[in-house]
Amino acid sequence: MSDLIFRPLVAGETALFTSLPDAGLVGRPLMGHGFATVDEGGEYRPEWSWVALRDGRVVARAAWWGKQGDPEPIALDWLDFAPDEADAAAELLHTAPLHAEYDLVLPHGWRDDPAVRAEAERRMAVAERGGLRRLVDRYRYTWTAGRDPLPPRTGRLECRPEPDDAAFRAVMARIMEGTLDAHDRRMLDGPGLEAALDETIGVLNWMPSPADWRRVAYAPDGGIAGLHVPAENPGGPCIGFIAVVPEYRGHGYAYDLLLECTHDLVDRGATRIAAATDHGNFPMAAAFAKAGYPITQERVNFV
Repeated sequence: MSDLIFRPLVAGETALFTSLPDAGLVGRPLMGHGFATVDEGGEYRPEWSWVALRDGRVVARAAWWGKQGDPEPIALDWLDFAPDEADAAAELLHTAPLHAEYDLVLPHGWRDDPAVRAEAERRMAVAERGGLRRLVDRYRYTWTAGRDPLPPRTGRLECRPEPDDAAFRAVMARIMEGTLDAHDRRMLDGPGLEAALDETIGVLNWMPSPADWRRVAYAPDGGIAGLHVPAENPGGPCIGFIAVVPEYRGHGYAYDLLLECTHDLVDRGATRIAAATDHGNFPMAAAFAKAGYPITQERVNFV
């Protein structure tokens, strides 16, 4: 084989990146997202979009994403390659000086379709060869007004804003005990509680929605039961965070919090709401099912 050239795009090279054929079985095409660089009306920076070229032809590509003003990418959105070019794709990941989590977008039930499963597994293998580690499988939900039911609030919890950042952080710290979230567990098992709090609250602060939307929930006995964060990310309204403190778990309060969060977003005009949870977070998955949130995709997350 001829030698490979690895390089980022320059302005005006959207067509070069998109010249690699893609069957659209997995990845960003499932979200209805196309690729274009910011200079051509898209959302990807040329310097964060890399290609592997063999004889002038794109045989592998990767594109990282961050919102405007982000100094570093927060996500690896695109990763694909031509048949028999897995080595080139893995080398591309090692060559590009960019690092971020990778969410491989998959259709729900992807393991049951041989063609989809094969495409997913070849990309996952390259991600791991390229230095990423599989962390968790996740469900992605999309609630849509007029299609999906919206049960009434249960009235069991009283949700109030918490303007004091330290008080909000203290509730979040209690939630971290026994958390089922793989990202939180990874931080707790490594750098520790304060780093886990910094990461989770940092994500909430990164979202463009205001902090005064956040709510702390009080149980009928007056104790703090948990919190919920109605939010907006660059793609639109979303369930930013929902969790119950350890001493109030086992009472189904995740469902109450989800309804509170959903109603708050609908009251602010949301007609579509995105949400996600880990496969292993059975209480939260049950709450989404009970509240009428359909699973629309799955994700495999690499760090």
